[in-house]
Amino acid sequence: MTDFLAPVLPRTAESASSTTAGLDAWRSMTAAQQPSWQDPGVYAASVKELSSLPPLVFAGEVDVLRERLAAAAQGKAFLLQGGDCAETFDGATADKISARVRTILQMAVVLTYGASLPVIKMGRMAGQFAKPRSSNDETRDGVTLPAYRGDMVNGYEFTPESRGHDASRMVKAYHTSASTLNLIRAFTQGGFADLRLVHHWNKGFMANPAHSRYESLAREIDRAVRFMDACGTDFEALKRVEFFASHEALLLDYERALTRIDSRTSLPYDTSAHFLWIGERTREIDGAHVDFLSRVRNPIGVKLGPSTSGDDALALIDKLDPNREPGRLTFITRMGAKNIREKLPKLVERVTDSGAQVLWVTDPMHGNTVTSRNGYKTRNFDDVIDEVRGFFEVHNSLGTFPGGLHVEMTGDDVAECLGGADPIDQEAFLERYESVCDPRLNHMQSLEMAFLVAGALSKS
Repeated sequence: MTDFLAPVLPRTAESASSTTAGLDAWRSMTAAQQPSWQDPGVYAASVKELSSLPPLVFAGEVDVLRERLAAAAQGKAFLLQGGDCAETFDGATADKISARVRTILQMAVVLTYGASLPVIKMGRMAGQFAKPRSSNDETRDGVTLPAYRGDMVNGYEFTPESRGHDASRMVKAYHTSASTLNLIRAFTQGGFADLRLVHHWNKGFMANPAHSRYESLAREIDRAVRFMDACGTDFEALKRVEFFASHEALLLDYERALTRIDSRTSLPYDTSAHFLWIGERTREIDGAHVDFLSRVRNPIGVKLGPSTSGDDALALIDKLDPNREPGRLTFITRMGAKNIREKLPKLVERVTDSGAQVLWVTDPMHGNTVTSRNGYKTRNFDDVIDEVRGFFEVHNSLGTFPGGLHVEMTGDDVAECLGGADPIDQEAFLERYESVCDPRLNHMQSLEMAFLVAGALSKS
């Protein structure tokens, strides 16, 4: 990389400059979903260390992603964003990381064929270690402890020692993210992403009789790959892919400590990830999260639930993308299958009429969470797919572009979401439910979704 990103420490009266002066304005605002760090000394040392560590990503990479997202907002590319609901330190193994990357690459091949467009590949990886919670506390058998807020904050084990908010975990999250990114870069640049290899993996998916309805599309992709090979296509160029990292920018202490100034432009970049999003619980227009992310150069996403009004959307555009810069702002809608066809059209129309060009992406997971009869938090695959269909139907009817898919998924053979062509039932939860937070699509369900979305894209 040719760009150099210098650390920028938290502002003091003596060190404030025109470049960095606003980066700490959020500290005087309401910051929802933040930890209560139990040891001020550990907190200060952790922030100081994070502020001096190398960036996890570079400004040049972030700028490339912004260009790719601008193309998607113009209907010239499609975004696929997937990964764990909440990463864990113990789950950052080579096998689990490679399985996630492999699944995203497999999905991307199918979507690329269906859309006849480039697919931007992005993982909810290398930083998705913090989660918002509906309650600060959790009670079990009469014992109340702080809720689990992700490995960046506390541990999952239900003990006072584990559930305390420990700021040193931010440093561990940084190093785990660095290791994860190293593996991702090795996989995606070292032949693991070879188009022929990825297509071969998808043949394994088709070997299951439950997926026979996707055989026609799979045969078409197979013919296309064999045709390219017969024509002497330079497969060396197809052995490497761009792969971007993203997470919810929830812990502002962490995000602020990893903000760096690009020497080329003197502008701040949050180097914890290429792409950052603001959650449904933290998107208050006068809140700390929106203010802080309005001041960094990364492309930004915002989750929009069914209560989002047109005024809300326009206010977010004015705050986060005042210059109407292509690729800057992505709206990730999470309406629920029951609401998508009713709530989304007015929102899209209002934004379109304003002249703003945002990228519209669907998150069909979060609005469809239910509790199974045996007490597990789950999602029905049919509901997830119905929200995706509704998302495409709305955009097709309005003449706007359905630009992306944001899913919680894993490359493992877990049982957390009900249904699918090779169906998961609730009894399977007893042995194969592994998520520490929200239920994820497993490997096969993720690929099935890709085939279904490819069919919708081919008609868009």
